[in-house]
Amino acid sequence: MLALVQRVREAAVTVDHESVGSIEIGLLVYVGVAKGDESRDVDYVGNKIRHIRIFPDASGKMNLDVVQAAGAVLLVSNFTLVASTNRGRRPGFDRAADPEIAEELYEQLANRIRAEGVGVQTGRFGEKMFVTAVNDGPINLVIDSREDA
Repeated sequence: MLALVQRVREAAVTVDHESVGSIEIGLLVYVGVAKGDESRDVDYVGNKIRHIRIFPDASGKMNLDVVQAAGAVLLVSNFTLVASTNRGRRPGFDRAADPEIAEELYEQLANRIRAEGVGVQTGRFGEKMFVTAVNDGPINLVIDSREDA
C-alpha cells in the first residue's frame, strides 16, 4: 500500500460538482492499494498517517502529529500511485489490486485512522474526482507499507 501524504492548509474533493469531503488544516492522503496488500498494510500506513510528525511546533520544528495540530485527514483513493512507469510511455496498472479488494482496504484504512481519534473525510472510491488543495510547506511524503517488510 502506498500513500502520498501532503500537509495542507485546506483540501476538498468533488464528484459531479458535489462536494464529498473537505478539511482545513491537516493531511491530504492519496492511497494506492497494490496486489497482495492486506490488513497489516492498512495498520502500517494508518499508524504512520496518525503519528507522523510533520506539523510545526511553537519553535517551527516539524514536531507535531495531525492530532496535536488539531488537524484532520482527507483520504482519496488513487490506484495510479501503484502504476509502473518502467516500460514505454504509458503507465502499467498490473500492480494495482482488484477494485473490490482495494475498496475494502481503503475503507479499513479510513476506519483505522478514525479509531485513533482523527477526523477523516473521504473521496468516493472508483469515481472521477476533482481534488483541490493548498499545500503547506510544501511537505509531501510517500509511505510504503512494504518498506519495512
